Amino acid sequence: MSQVAQAPSSSAAVNNSKSRQPILRLVGIEKVYGTVTNPLTVLRDIKLEVQEGEYVAIIGPSGAGKSTMLNILGCLDRPTRGAYFLKGDDVAQMNDAQLSHIRKTRIGFVFQSFQLISHLSVLENVELPMFYARISKRQRRKKCMEIIERVGLGKRWKHRPNELSGGENQRAAIARALANDPAMILADEPTGNLDSATSTEIMSILHELHDSGRTIVLITHDQEIAAAAPRRVSLRDGQLDNDTHNQAPSATEVHP
Repeated sequence: MSQVAQAPSSSAAVNNSKSRQPILRLVGIEKVYGTVTNPLTVLRDIKLEVQEGEYVAIIGPSGAGKSTMLNILGCLDRPTRGAYFLKGDDVAQMNDAQLSHIRKTRIGFVFQSFQLISHLSVLENVELPMFYARISKRQRRKKCMEIIERVGLGKRWKHRPNELSGGENQRAAIARALANDPAMILADEPTGNLDSATSTEIMSILHELHDSGRTIVLITHDQEIAAAAPRRVSLRDGQLDNDTHNQAPSATEVHP
């Protein structure tokens, strides 16, 4: 991967956390499915704040509520109760059109299964967010080629997903997530379909992006992946169980 523009290191970012503004704030978030007579509460009174430039891993076992948390953080679903402030706006109160705009402009998604469009090249996939934002072809091509170089796919930009390895597909997905300069990168099990060596490469990219000032929220069940994040939030039975800030190991120490 080519060098990312430098910003304060992770440790410096932690020390300066008081000077940063929160990217997201969850206040009393609850999500209830089912009926009035037979409700199923999946998230209970979630309170969470993530500052600009933080790297947070949300970890929990199967059934803990991670998928529901992902959907709410990604503005793919609304909470039943509570407020969700993203860059100061309560997105929990927005309509579908407003949420679509938020997803396109403020959130960069990285999915376990990549979610690339099979008949498009790497460049065309990365360009999609800018295309929908009505950015001119010349502007988006220049910017997207720079991003593709950053994630190490400079020689593979013409290839389609079926011509790439799993790690290359995930690099393309990360590049696409960066295209519209989002407020937050939201990664859902980004190494779940990758082998150990490739997982380490992808985690290294996320660490470099964090070191360049990006806000990253990663959702995983993998303890080793979560251990690479400077902050870890545990989710159990729909509630926040633990929130720790520790010195994270380097990405190369994940999946040795």
